[in-house]
Amino acid sequence: MARFFLKHLLFLSITLVVVSFIVFMLTEFTPGDVARKMLGAYASPEQVEILTKQMGLDRPVLVRYVEYVGNLASGDLGYSTRFKVKVSDIIFDRLRNTGLLALISFAVIVPLSMLLGIAAGMREGSALDRTILLFSTVVASVPEFAMGVFLASIFVVTLGWLPGTATLQVGGGWSIPLQFVLPVAVIVLFDMGYVVCMIRASMVEVMQRPYIRTAVLKGMRFRQVIIGHALRNAMINPVTIILLQINYLITGVVVVETVFAYPGFGRMMLEAALSKDIALIEVGALVAVFIAVLTQILGDLGYMMLDPRIRA
Repeated sequence: MARFFLKHLLFLSITLVVVSFIVFMLTEFTPGDVARKMLGAYASPEQVEILTKQMGLDRPVLVRYVEYVGNLASGDLGYSTRFKVKVSDIIFDRLRNTGLLALISFAVIVPLSMLLGIAAGMREGSALDRTILLFSTVVASVPEFAMGVFLASIFVVTLGWLPGTATLQVGGGWSIPLQFVLPVAVIVLFDMGYVVCMIRASMVEVMQRPYIRTAVLKGMRFRQVIIGHALRNAMINPVTIILLQINYLITGVVVVETVFAYPGFGRMMLEAALSKDIALIEVGALVAVFIAVLTQILGDLGYMMLDPRIRA
């Protein structure tokens, strides 16, 4: 286990350094200098020149990259030109909002996907299996923005039961728990379809194994066969898929956050990109990569815990 963590920690560190270098260079060598990107298209040449000297942008790029890494290591993440605050003041607040949304969605996706996937895989070809498979395929195929508009047209416009935005403000007359209903519903429906299909496929494969047939022929109760033999082995492959959904739930829900005006990490990154907020883009990219690599490590760890052959 110690070697496992050391190896992955080294991989994580190298990945972050490489990504930081690539993102820094991309902001340097895309059309227009950094000062012009930060000030906008309508800034005068004098303003651009002043900012260039103030930020030391006229120095060699490698010198500035080393300084940039040193600032990151000391906790100085830069200043956001879009939100007019320090990057640290905005990015952690938005990450906390997205983390709450991800936690609620994950707590619904995992048990519901396991229930439907296992129920479908237990009896392949049955009416229940075909119904669950059709439902999963349909909801996984509908884009997030279309799902959001569809649900909003029913529960917001037609019935008036739910708010159409999730700004986390109580001034509009809607409680904060109600504001989470539609964003969570869209995320769960979109993400659950894929996870259900993966669990079902794994369950179908396990149910065809010789040891399952032997247990049934020996007279063991079907429920005992499922819980005692099939379930653990069926979850070995899907557990990696399930843990990888954490990455999507934190960094991939840009559309959902935008549709419902949710103040999260994905929407923040979209606004930063549109306004060419260099400092926020650079730090946001590092955070996204860190989460992606971390979820991959968690997936490998979960796979190793469930399969004794990997530990050996």
